[in-house]
Amino acid sequence: MKTTLAVLALLFSLGHAVLQAAPLKVASLHPIVSDLARQVGGANVEVIDILKPGGDIHHFEPAPKDIAAMRGSKLLLASGKELETYLDKLRDSLGSGVKLVEVGEKIPSIPFVCHEEHDHAEHDHHHGEFDPHWWHSAENMKRAARIMSDVLSAADPANEAAYEAGAKAASKRFDELKKWAQKEVAKIDRKDRKLVTAHAAFGYFCKEFGFESMSVLGIGRNDDASSSHIAETIEEIREHGIKAIFPEDQANPKVLAEIARSTGVKIGDPLIADGTAKNAHTFETMLAHNVRAIVAALAPASAN
Repeated sequence: MKTTLAVLALLFSLGHAVLQAAPLKVASLHPIVSDLARQVGGANVEVIDILKPGGDIHHFEPAPKDIAAMRGSKLLLASGKELETYLDKLRDSLGSGVKLVEVGEKIPSIPFVCHEEHDHAEHDHHHGEFDPHWWHSAENMKRAARIMSDVLSAADPANEAAYEAGAKAASKRFDELKKWAQKEVAKIDRKDRKLVTAHAAFGYFCKEFGFESMSVLGIGRNDDASSSHIAETIEEIREHGIKAIFPEDQANPKVLAEIARSTGVKIGDPLIADGTAKNAHTFETMLAHNVRAIVAALAPASAN
């Protein structure tokens, strides 16, 4: 009898330990946010990617299979700043069991800036007055790491210390990457630090690394530039001696190709705009790719 009780007690304790060790399940609507959750959460979290690498953040809306994949999650992590225009509708589908967290909500915003005056109605995927691409900044990613630590700790208080340590380690990596990027950008003459892209997705990058941002189109991939605005952009490129213009991954480069033909300016390697590229969907891989592409196109040949 004593042996039976001892075995039962052992099985109970083992079962309790397994339950205690089960990772916190979270779902994520952006690959960079997913990676951040993994960096901060480590083995204590299981991250379900709802928007997967290669997806289009500007046109994605969760399908029934995505809603099903979210079931059992304690948290649903969104990038925020009106990037995911479907969130209000999604809240109604989730119920009270899943807490929706907009990671970028508390990160300082910068105004959405586009060289062309678009009528609001012309933006079929306009995301508001602020630039939603906050994760193009190392300082913002450090803020996001602290936010991630807080929300994970609130959902799983037993592992608060581990989440705080994960956030500190991630912030250290972001600091190191920023220092590397600053060193690379220093190879570009200050007069040449003008970043001409199709879409207005690089405001936070330009602010952090000292570039002037010039965009031909709006914020979504379907926005169109008027012929007059294209003519104005061509004139600016000639007037300011712009050395290169940059298309973006997953976006049609037709307008930039037209500008390049008219000006003779070179086209740089495509930049990662939305952080969803299959080959660069973490902050580290995205920033490293973009910095290398920009420096290769704008720095003097002797500096590369």
